Amino acid sequence: MITRTGECFSGIIRSIAGKQKLLAVLVDPDKFNVEEAGEVLGNLPEGTTHIFVGGSTVVKGRTCEVVRVLKQYSPLPVILFPGDHNQISAYADALLFLSLISGRNPEYLIEQQVRSVQKIKNTALEIIPTGYILIDGGKECAVHRVSNTIPLPQTDIENIVNTALAGQYSGKKLIYLEAGSGANVPVSVEIISEVKAALEIPLIVGGGIRSKQQLQKAYEAGADLVVIGTAFEDGDFQH
Repeated sequence: MITRTGECFSGIIRSIAGKQKLLAVLVDPDKFNVEEAGEVLGNLPEGTTHIFVGGSTVVKGRTCEVVRVLKQYSPLPVILFPGDHNQISAYADALLFLSLISGRNPEYLIEQQVRSVQKIKNTALEIIPTGYILIDGGKECAVHRVSNTIPLPQTDIENIVNTALAGQYSGKKLIYLEAGSGANVPVSVEIISEVKAALEIPLIVGGGIRSKQQLQKAYEAGADLVVIGTAFEDGDFQH
């Protein structure tokens, strides 16, 4: 019998109850140099609480290699943020079981999830059902290209809120608003505020956050957990 602890999600809930804002650094396995892992992890931004691992496309087997190294060098929870079913590693602590609910491509609504089951069911990975909503970040991003779905316009706030609520009503434990890797424009504070006000589950926000000021604005608008990726790779948040 596989035991799934539930510690990552319960930890997020406890942090929110304690008014703690959470920060995840997203590691793209294809860009991560495992030989420099100690140095890279030593430069994590102050306040980092989680490490996310994933990319839109990753060489098969690379995710496992990177996760093992991350677990060796860091005590932080390592959570999979997979672009497809090949990006699953039993060495991680948890898996964001993503459904791209802003799109209508069945491949990313259910097909990839079904393909992942054989890899997940005999692991102790904590599974966290997550509604993933792609927001227009001002440029075509990898998620847009790979998933063949159209991001929701930032002006269409009512539809974004309704999509997030549909995710909650269908049993998702988290909602993730994503402007895309390297977005020119992050998810607006208006969107974050409106979605947070409507939800009863935690809200993750990522994409295009390149400064501490943008990070703080996302928190103030209601983001419970903010994800930075490109900005960390570029050294913008390193201490």
